[in-house]
Amino acid sequence: MKKMKVGIIGCGKISGIYMENCHRFDILELFAVADLDQGRAEEQAKTFNVPNVYTVDEILADPQIELIINLTIPGVHADVCLRALEAGKHVYVEKPLAVTREQGQAVLDLAQQKGLLVGCAPETFFGSGIQTSLKLIEDGVIGNPVAATAFMMIRGHEHWHPDPEFYYAAGGGPMFDMGPYYLTALVQLLGPIAAISGMTSKAMDQRTITSEKKRGQTISVDIPTHVAGLLRFKQGAVGTLITSFDIFGGSTLPPIEVYGTHGTLQVPDPNTFGGPVRFRLVGEQNWTEVPLLPGYQENTRGIGVADMAYAIRNGRPHRASGELAYHVLEAMWAFHDSSDQQTFYQMQSTCQRPAALPGNLPLYTLDV
Repeated sequence: MKKMKVGIIGCGKISGIYMENCHRFDILELFAVADLDQGRAEEQAKTFNVPNVYTVDEILADPQIELIINLTIPGVHADVCLRALEAGKHVYVEKPLAVTREQGQAVLDLAQQKGLLVGCAPETFFGSGIQTSLKLIEDGVIGNPVAATAFMMIRGHEHWHPDPEFYYAAGGGPMFDMGPYYLTALVQLLGPIAAISGMTSKAMDQRTITSEKKRGQTISVDIPTHVAGLLRFKQGAVGTLITSFDIFGGSTLPPIEVYGTHGTLQVPDPNTFGGPVRFRLVGEQNWTEVPLLPGYQENTRGIGVADMAYAIRNGRPHRASGELAYHVLEAMWAFHDSSDQQTFYQMQSTCQRPAALPGNLPLYTLDV
C-alpha cells in the first residue's frame, strides 16, 4: 500500500511520541516538521530522524504532504486545522478538536466542503485495555449495560508542570484537559450521548505554582476546577462523570466501571493503552482479570493518524473521527452549560461508535 507523507505542526513535548510512532507504521512517512520556534523543530527533527524542517507556510505549501498532524496549543487548534484544510490536506489534531463548538463545527464544515478527512485524539481507545473491555461488553459478559461511572480525581498541575497557567484559563480545566479521554472511552463502550446534566465549582480563586520553573508565582483560576454530572446514553444507560483538579488528598475511585444486568466491568485508565481489565458477575465474590487482546499496550499515540491514512487509502471510515471529537467537545461544554443554566442539556450532535480493531493483523498494521 502506498505510503502517506505526513507533516507535523507543533514540536512541543507531546510531539516526540507521535514522531516515534509515525516511524513504526508502514503506511506513514514522516516527511517534515514545523514550529514557530525553528530551533525546537530542528532539535526534534534531528532526534527523530525527520528529513525536512519547514516553516508553517512551507509545510502547508508542499504538495507532497497529504496529511498534517496538528500538535499546536489548544487555543489555535481550529485555526491550524482550517489552514491545513484550505491547503487541501487532511488533518489530525491533538485533543480537543477546538476550544469552542463553533470552531469545531467550522472545521468539520470546511473538511466536508473540501472532501477531506479530520481526525482527532485521543486514540487511547485503540489500546488493548479499552478494546478488551469493548469485546466483553459486545459479547454480553456483563449483560445489558445499564450504568457507568468515570472519575478523574487529581490535585491539579501547578505542582509539577513548568507552565501550568493555561490549565486555569478559558478553555482549560479538568474537563477540557482530561475529559476527552474519559468521554471518548465511554462513547466507544456505550455509544453516543443523548443528554447531560452538570454542576461545576472551583476550590480557590488563585493557585500557587510549586514546580521549579515558576515556583511561588500565583495563577488566577478563571474556570471551574471541579466538574460533575450525569450522562444519558442513547442506548439507555446512565453514566456519572467527575473530573477534578480539587482532590488534594488523593482518591481511590476507579477510572471507569460499567454496570450490567449480569455483572460489573472494571475498565482501565483511559489515558493509557493497557490494562488491567476485570469483571465480577452476579453471585461471585472475586474479580476475574481478563487477558488483554493482542494489540497495543504501550503508548501508541499516532495510531489514530495511521488508521486515518489507511481509511483514506481504502475508502473506509476512520475511528478517531472529527465527528466523534466534535460529539465529545459538545459534551464537555454541556456539563458547563447545564451547570450555568441549571437545566438539562440535550445533545445536538451524534457520531458512529468506532469499529473495534481487527484482531488478526500484525502490530503496526491496521488494514489488510
